[in-house]
Amino acid sequence: MTTEHLISEIHKKQSFLCIGLDTDLEKIPPHLLEEEDAIFAFNKAIIDATHHLCVAYKPNTAFYEAYGIKGWKALGKTIAYLNENHPEIFTIADAKRGDIGNTSTRYAKAFFEEFGFDSITIAPYMGKDSVEPFLAFENKHTILLALTSNEGAFDFQTQKVDGVPLYEKVLQTSLTYKNADNLMYVVGATKASYLAEIRKIVPKSFLLVPGVGAQGGSLKEVCHFGMNQDIGLLVNSSRGIIYASKNRDFASQAALNAEALQRQMQEELKSMD
Repeated sequence: MTTEHLISEIHKKQSFLCIGLDTDLEKIPPHLLEEEDAIFAFNKAIIDATHHLCVAYKPNTAFYEAYGIKGWKALGKTIAYLNENHPEIFTIADAKRGDIGNTSTRYAKAFFEEFGFDSITIAPYMGKDSVEPFLAFENKHTILLALTSNEGAFDFQTQKVDGVPLYEKVLQTSLTYKNADNLMYVVGATKASYLAEIRKIVPKSFLLVPGVGAQGGSLKEVCHFGMNQDIGLLVNSSRGIIYASKNRDFASQAALNAEALQRQMQEELKSMD
């Protein structure tokens, strides 16, 4: 999946929506628990109902790891289903990995080659030699945590180093990494006012923006401060879409919520013309 292909899909679908597949067996409709693989059954129904409204899906791997082998199998089946039936969809492993040298390479091989994801989220704290192994994979994307949407982001990310906020240091330094063109960045929707400064540092990069919906982020603000000439945004909604209903109509209700966001995005895209 190249960046050019992703941009093409955004224009084609008039959407830059990413749907988070954070599947929790305690939250899915009870009737699905009778299925042999309840996690995959839920994911498949959500995908079938919403794939025409979004350009990306983002499973958070913690929701699969929590169920051990059966969770990993469900994740594998989900990505295989997407790659086979909807190869135009950009897939994100929200795994927040990052380690030095060969360990990062093994993480990259696991998610890029074994599972077949297009991208993975990476924690930058260990620096260059923990990030570059992911960047070495052709047509795969590394999504670096820059400024996250959680309250604890202020513990470290906005603290100043030589007068510069740490998250800005992360952005600036990452541009010096080999194959930095394969980088994208996580910037929380609840930090929309920071996007103008972020765009000065990474004007052309794609930003993965969680926090719209259940976490209270504003889509309009995100677009105002973060959109570039290639759109450059993947706005994620998880709980606000996939848990729209706990009844048998869960997939159709998820589609309604996804469509509401997609229509807002379409309006924002029109304002660019």
